[in-house]
Amino acid sequence: MPITWVATVATAHPVDNGNSGIHHVMVRAAAALVMIPPVLAFVYYGYPVFHIFVALMVALMAWEWGRMVSGQPKWLVLGVFYIGLPVLALLWLRGETEIGRNTIFWLFALVWAADTGAYITGRLIGGPKLAPAISPNKTWAGLAGCVGSAALVGVVVAYLTKSGDYLLLAAISAVIGLVSQGGDLVESAIKRHFGVKDSSQLIPGHGGILDRVDALLAAILVAALIKFVSGGNIIRWP
Repeated sequence: MPITWVATVATAHPVDNGNSGIHHVMVRAAAALVMIPPVLAFVYYGYPVFHIFVALMVALMAWEWGRMVSGQPKWLVLGVFYIGLPVLALLWLRGETEIGRNTIFWLFALVWAADTGAYITGRLIGGPKLAPAISPNKTWAGLAGCVGSAALVGVVVAYLTKSGDYLLLAAISAVIGLVSQGGDLVESAIKRHFGVKDSSQLIPGHGGILDRVDALLAAILVAALIKFVSGGNIIRWP
């Protein structure tokens, strides 16, 4: 679940002020710079390297999930769906075509932009909290930045593909961006339920893989649903 599993790595939770905050940002940025290029390559080349990479990510996420929920039987079953369904949807969306590859790039860029927009506007504007009991740092301003940034990605893709579907792609991207933030909140709620700060410490400065792909997992399902219902490709690639 490439990029946003990794691409969102450079964005997300606020940091402390002072030297510790600067160091934290540098660690996060360095981790992102190291991980993003190979992830992009895996997506680009597709089968079999992409599938092998996804399989590895699934194994690591399954380990993180089991660790996070303390091995409780009902939660382990839920984890099969929480991780498994988005993974199957991702592989279906990617397929073995150039269109599938470009669709995944668009989806990752969209979620990355949504996460970045939420972080920046939330920090700059602040204001009322979105869900203080679940994620104290999220604000309504951040949510607006999330949706707006995702919509902008849709507009850019419409321009690059010369499809002319500016409003449609902006709307679809905005909805997926909104849902991606819902995915982030869902994982935050689960972690709070079990009293866990991070799913693991596999990614320096970021926590675990699940911490970085929670938004993407939700976004993938919506994108796959849109493709299934529409009976064709979401974007008219040239």
